Amino acid sequence: MRILVTYAVQGEFTELKFPGLIGEEEVQIGYLRTGVGKVKSAFYLTEAINHAQPDLVVNAGTAGTVSHRVGDIFVCRHFIDRDMQKLTDLGMEYEIDSAGLLVEKGYCLHWQGEGICNTGDTFLTELLDVQGDVVDMEAYAQAMVCRAKKVPFISVKYVTDIIGQNSVKHWEDKLADARRGLGEFFERLGGAV
Repeated sequence: MRILVTYAVQGEFTELKFPGLIGEEEVQIGYLRTGVGKVKSAFYLTEAINHAQPDLVVNAGTAGTVSHRVGDIFVCRHFIDRDMQKLTDLGMEYEIDSAGLLVEKGYCLHWQGEGICNTGDTFLTELLDVQGDVVDMEAYAQAMVCRAKKVPFISVKYVTDIIGQNSVKHWEDKLADARRGLGEFFERLGGAV
């Protein structure tokens, strides 16, 4: 089994610990730093999928929130593009649910902490009416690429900041906590996909 782990910036890098075998399959884990934003993320992930042909893409990273706490972790299978959401009157698609392909393949079914990730090309620093549990700048684009490539996708987000409360500074200060928290989350899974 080939797992591709994506993250936006080096400060978010989290090594996943999986045992050598899942069932009868050997596990190979690759890592991809996508850069910040939907365009870079979609481009580099598309290139990586074409080259590496992963069985599963896991996005591990940080996010802001409006209604939760710093340190909360959300497992996201539902994604909203807040930029395209503004164009619903034009019939633009702005939501993706990646659960179907995960269920079909039997991946990540026991990963708990369900949340909705809202993605846009801005780092939100002021309190707005935002649909979803967490906000980021890449996950929706990655979910879209994976859906097009028929590769199961899941995103695990550690909340580093509360939107409207000095978000940029809090995000920078909480990167080490995020790496530790995400590492512990994946360790608790016991290596089970």
